[in-house]
Amino acid sequence: MPYGAHETMEVHEILNEKINMINHFGMYAQMVQDRQLRQMIERHMQTAMQSYDQLVGYTHDYNAASGMQRPYGMPSVQPQNIQYGLRNPMDQAPQTQQSQMNDQQILGSLLSCHKNSARNHMHASLECADPNIRQMLINGAVTCANQAYECFILMNQQGYYQVPTMNDHTAKAFLHSYQPMNESMMTAGQQGQGQRGYSEPGSMQQQMPAGSMGGMGAGGGSMRSGNADMGSAMNNVNSSNLQQ
Repeated sequence: MPYGAHETMEVHEILNEKINMINHFGMYAQMVQDRQLRQMIERHMQTAMQSYDQLVGYTHDYNAASGMQRPYGMPSVQPQNIQYGLRNPMDQAPQTQQSQMNDQQILGSLLSCHKNSARNHMHASLECADPNIRQMLINGAVTCANQAYECFILMNQQGYYQVPTMNDHTAKAFLHSYQPMNESMMTAGQQGQGQRGYSEPGSMQQQMPAGSMGGMGAGGGSMRSGNADMGSAMNNVNSSNLQQ
């Protein structure tokens, strides 16, 4: 089967990105001081190499899709373990006169690589016609997203990535304005019934002004009087015909 022009260029961009990522990760692994961070870099680099080999393999042989790599798992963390709020954040600025990166800079670079790669993988997948390439790129997007989150967790624990917050009441009031579909539909229905002004049968006379009822009564009397006059006129015509 042929490859589409668009997906060919998207795969070309992703493979180039993976080469650069693997090269950078290898360099970071040599510079890093923290053992936990080094192990994480090595895991991420191994995943990137496997993903690269699989995508390249599929461009040479369609059978390479049979052993498709599964996405990197979501890190296990509880919401209460995330540290929120600012705690004397450090000043930051670019540094051009250095030959070695420290652990904080390496973590920041890893995070940026994974975030951008997750976006690029998902964007590329949306332009692919081949179902296997599409799935490989989607898996790559999920992998990079989860690895970016793993970087964030480590940075958050070490105080490198602090999460600004807003007033708790403001945040909850803003987010709680969105309601589940069932509840919002029931509320809308109740409001609609209250606004329609529904009346029970037979209540119209109670709602109409007294003057209107009087007018109706007078009208009814006029109609009866008119009928009596018409009947009298008809009798006179009949009597006149008989006399002739």
